[in-house]
Amino acid sequence: MQDKNILSDLPMGFGMALAQNVPAMEHFSALPAAAQQRIIDGTHQVTSKKEMARYVQQLADGETGR
Repeated sequence: MQDKNILSDLPMGFGMALAQNVPAMEHFSALPAAAQQRIIDGTHQVTSKKEMARYVQQLADGETGR
């Protein structure tokens, strides 16, 4: 069981992209820890700032983490 706050260990680029997209941040924060971890794991496949922005926009659109 994982008790630590997953938000404190966000990859920097992902955290910055979330900070610029409030709806995505709210959606991500409302997800269970396991879904958040899957999304974080997915960020390791992202290779550019533009791609990260698209990845995060999917959160705002509700297309990721379900």
